[in-house]
Amino acid sequence: MKRISLWLLVFTFAVCVARAQDAATQQQIDKLNGQIQDLSATVDRQNQEIADLTKQISGLSDKVNTPAANNSASADDLKALAAQVQEIDKKRQDDRDLILKQIEQLGKVSGGATPSHRSSSSPKPTTGGTDNTGPAVPQKGYDYIVKDGDYLSTIAKAYRDKGVKVTTAEILKANPGLDPTKLYVGKKIFIPDANAK
Repeated sequence: MKRISLWLLVFTFAVCVARAQDAATQQQIDKLNGQIQDLSATVDRQNQEIADLTKQISGLSDKVNTPAANNSASADDLKALAAQVQEIDKKRQDDRDLILKQIEQLGKVSGGATPSHRSSSSPKPTTGGTDNTGPAVPQKGYDYIVKDGDYLSTIAKAYRDKGVKVTTAEILKANPGLDPTKLYVGKKIFIPDANAK
């Protein structure tokens, strides 16, 4: 009887172990099924994205291969445009020549001598050359040394900001022969100031 009970006990134990293994195996199978479903959903999503991209590529390919209607210029259009460009360039050249002639005339009209006063770090009133168009009285103003990036307009504005009422034309008049297109660093120019004492 002991043997039968022992066998019965072994059999019961084996059945319990088998059921436990079946439950663990079932859990693993369920887990794998879930992972397979996730992978399947991911593949479906990627297939949809590939299909969308294929549609977009086809649409873009069609647009590239379709010739544009009325987007090209005719030979007459190009000739008209070339004529307009030449006309604009001629006007620009005429304006340039006129400006150079006026600057040259200003240089001839203001035949006074360039001042030769020393400049200090802060502008101090000095007397400049005489102006042939006005009375033979020395001008009063400031010596200025040209710095890198200076233009007559920026120099005049800087002095106006300091309270000196001066224009670029007055600077050109006070500096006969001065070419505003050839200001070089270190060049001394005279800035007239009618209000200087």
